Amino acid sequence: MPSVTDLIPHRAPFLFVDEVVSESAEGLVAQRTWRADEDFYRGHYPHAPITPGVLLCESVFQTGALFMAKQAQAAGAKPGEGVPLLAKISDVRFRNPVYPGDITLIEVKKKETMGGFTMMSGAVRKADGTRVLTVDFAVAWKAPEGQRTES
Repeated sequence: MPSVTDLIPHRAPFLFVDEVVSESAEGLVAQRTWRADEDFYRGHYPHAPITPGVLLCESVFQTGALFMAKQAQAAGAKPGEGVPLLAKISDVRFRNPVYPGDITLIEVKKKETMGGFTMMSGAVRKADGTRVLTVDFAVAWKAPEGQRTES
């Protein structure tokens, strides 16, 4: 199975998915361990660190990108032939915080594809099953036209 970095362009320090746990034609589940030494914890409540909600959402969006990359490969696309572009975010609901050391499972499910956009639902829960967040979002997979790239 290809690694996360073989499938999507995200890299540390802005990579918030560690591995793919399972996949199907309808969705994908990934995992992330939130490490206490990550730099953002130094400034996001230094004496009571908590994972920023926007980064939890980003882990869902990156999992969606993994799902789309797997779909593109299954259709014959080569790695690197496109990048995921977030088009819409709606109905984000935060239920419980994530702390340094927590392991999260991130699940995305494809709802529909329309006009070049894939609509998905996402959810994050802790390894013990505690619900963390839910979100709906749309992503387009586009060729990196006019995008500056570095080797």
